[in-house]
Amino acid sequence: MEEEHTPERLVAGLVKLLEVKDQGEDQFLGREKRGGIGRVFGGQVIAQALHAAELTVDPSRPAHSLHAYFLRGGSEGVEVDYKVERDFDGGSFSNRRVVASQQGRPILNLTASFQKHEEGLHHVDAEMPDVPPPEELEAEVDVRRRYAEQARPEVRHHFLEPRPVEMRAVEGRHWMNPAPAAPQSHSWFKTVAPLPDDPRVHRAILAYASDMSLLGTCALPHGLSWARGEVISASLDHAVWFHEPFRADEWLLYATDSPWSGYGRGFNRGRIFSRDGRLVATVAQEGMIRKVVPKG
Repeated sequence: MEEEHTPERLVAGLVKLLEVKDQGEDQFLGREKRGGIGRVFGGQVIAQALHAAELTVDPSRPAHSLHAYFLRGGSEGVEVDYKVERDFDGGSFSNRRVVASQQGRPILNLTASFQKHEEGLHHVDAEMPDVPPPEELEAEVDVRRRYAEQARPEVRHHFLEPRPVEMRAVEGRHWMNPAPAAPQSHSWFKTVAPLPDDPRVHRAILAYASDMSLLGTCALPHGLSWARGEVISASLDHAVWFHEPFRADEWLLYATDSPWSGYGRGFNRGRIFSRDGRLVATVAQEGMIRKVVPKG
């Protein structure tokens, strides 16, 4: 393995990528992805925007939710500017509004809410799905290597690129089998090396990973895949609610489902559980999804 692709370097690179540099006056600069040549990954922009917002809030008030709208596609090889507005600081809650821009053009709007710790009414009505543990599943990096030749040449590098977040899918991905399937998916994920203890880092990694495998859920009933050039898709909005403390360098189960699609859009939901069965986060996303009609 090349030294730069060791698990420790991959994770250190991701942590650095998701950090933002303080430019003063609540303006921050997000790094471009090293060697990036395509469209910037939505999870990267969400995580960087969240980090920018968190840097303007007292650490005693962790983020409990974020809501984002993707406005236009960004570029991997270009830095992202983040402007934070301090909309509200109350006795218990704070709210921040962030605009992410590249070269003067907004690409994402994000609002995040923060709350100081307090005890309260507690219940959980979400049972962790009964699925095989990650140790019994094949690493997705190995699955992707096998299927890379079936992908379109222009997206093949996505299959072969070393990744700092390891995923292990219970069911097959939409790009593995053209047969229609139920709009449900279960995947374990964690970073491939340990993370710092800062909870903000773990929230950023979860926000980043929450944009993986989610939009593809609404394609499962139709047996279509972007990797085969059968659909075009793009995230329209994305929301995350952080419920319980967690570590993103320990296995988390991402259970997604898609209750509806139509009119060129697909709606997807996700629940993220810790290994011991706690519901640590909930995700929702709507995306554009259109079937490619062959010309001629």
